[in-house]
Amino acid sequence: MQALADVILPVFLVIGFGYVARWRNLINDAQVDGVVWFTQTFAIPCLLFVAIARLDLGQEFEWRLMVSFYAGASISFTLAFGGARLLFGRDWEDCVAIGFVALFSNSVLLGLPITERAYGPDALAANYAIVAVHSPFCYAVGITAMEVIRNRGGRLRDLGARVLSAMFRNALVIGIALGIFVNLTGLPLPGVVNQALDMMARTALPAALFGLGGVLYLYRPEGDLRTISYVVALSLVVHPLLTYGLARAFGLGPEALRSAVVTAAMAPGMNAYVFANIYGRARRVAASSVLIGTAGVMVTCWVWLQILP
Repeated sequence: MQALADVILPVFLVIGFGYVARWRNLINDAQVDGVVWFTQTFAIPCLLFVAIARLDLGQEFEWRLMVSFYAGASISFTLAFGGARLLFGRDWEDCVAIGFVALFSNSVLLGLPITERAYGPDALAANYAIVAVHSPFCYAVGITAMEVIRNRGGRLRDLGARVLSAMFRNALVIGIALGIFVNLTGLPLPGVVNQALDMMARTALPAALFGLGGVLYLYRPEGDLRTISYVVALSLVVHPLLTYGLARAFGLGPEALRSAVVTAAMAPGMNAYVFANIYGRARRVAASSVLIGTAGVMVTCWVWLQILP
């Protein structure tokens, strides 16, 4: 219970402040949108840029870490896609959107602060290695699957260009790409630029958590509860179990194991709803899964913190 009080509850209290502020009309939808826009367009890309630009890529991009996390994510996507079709009779485009919900865990807004509070700031290197690939990987899988299905019977000659265009309109992907560029080239940044970026980065997580609370107020569960429960179970139980099993089989070290499993155990991220909204598919499933999954993390993450070394 101490882990719940010390690690998880402060994160969810900040989310709760945002939820209550919107519920009691202390802020309106436009103001919530402004906080979310600021964090997703500026603050979080700055955080990711700074973290990845300073990351030891050769040391942290370990294949066992990446395979453990992303194989688990890919299997979860496949199970959600197949379950949506075979168990719930959804059409193919809905199946892709539902699969994306199980694929895209909330690696930044929940994974980073919970890992930091549980194991300290020095434990985040493996998290950032996962995050560096997360948005590009998930959007590549989701957009490719959706475009293939939407263009079935047509020519796929321009598929690659459509996928890349959609990915690089995402501010998080741009921040990650610039961070990798600076890291690999060794491009020096002026001290004042580094200080400004650090100031922006420090605002990212608390502001984003507060904004997430305001947004979750709008995501009331409505219908599709069997589908939502299935996807949430994949996100909170199956993905971390798969990641844990693979990481142990590969002999992954304790620090990387913690980061991989905690990140895999997070609820579906806001981008799951963004993706569903872009294509106008399974939006209710995506929105409600974000809300219910975020609440469920309080229980499932506490369990994982007891299991992990």
